[in-house]
Amino acid sequence: MKKWFLLLVASVFFATASAQEATVDSSDPFIMVQEVASKTFDRMKREQAEIKNDPEKLRTIMAEELLPYIDYKFSAFMVLGKHFKSVPEEKLAEYVQVFREYLITSYAIAMGYYDNQSVIFAPSAEFDDKKSVTVRAVIKDGKRPDINIAFKVRKSNRSDDWRAYDMVAEGISMLSSKRSEFESILRQEGIDKVLEIMRDTIEQPIKLNNEEAN
Repeated sequence: MKKWFLLLVASVFFATASAQEATVDSSDPFIMVQEVASKTFDRMKREQAEIKNDPEKLRTIMAEELLPYIDYKFSAFMVLGKHFKSVPEEKLAEYVQVFREYLITSYAIAMGYYDNQSVIFAPSAEFDDKKSVTVRAVIKDGKRPDINIAFKVRKSNRSDDWRAYDMVAEGISMLSSKRSEFESILRQEGIDKVLEIMRDTIEQPIKLNNEEAN
């Protein structure tokens, strides 16, 4: 992912006020996004010394606090787009699992750039009878122009739980960007090359780059 996208992801999910509740209300998409942000950021503050000593700790935090509220399977298939049918069935399960680890790594990398940006969420809206909603916010850090951002959140077909599946920053969808990046690779070299690219990212060590982000 491009560095600016990583910064935006970090800002929206983590730069919010501290939450009082330890649990997350997944039945309301607007509350869910804000509570996940607060819960994850609170843990990062508590374990700041451990993270500084071992940045790989960020992978664990992302997997335990953030990933449960992302519909990574839906996102993975969205990235494949029209190439979904061309991927051999035996490769799909492998692809989804690698994509899961790829997301964990991407969010962990993002948090290496975190620099105390703040976020103002738009008010909640009605979502009765809807299967998908958009949670909007504005990123502010006092050094750059405001950035409009939105999370796409969808309701599970099997429960009343909501999960995020895409982020749109200044009109650019993160999933669409990744799908465009992989499209020609899927067409020319196939799913194995995409898996190789994602695994290369996963294998990179997590670094703290707060100063570089300024």
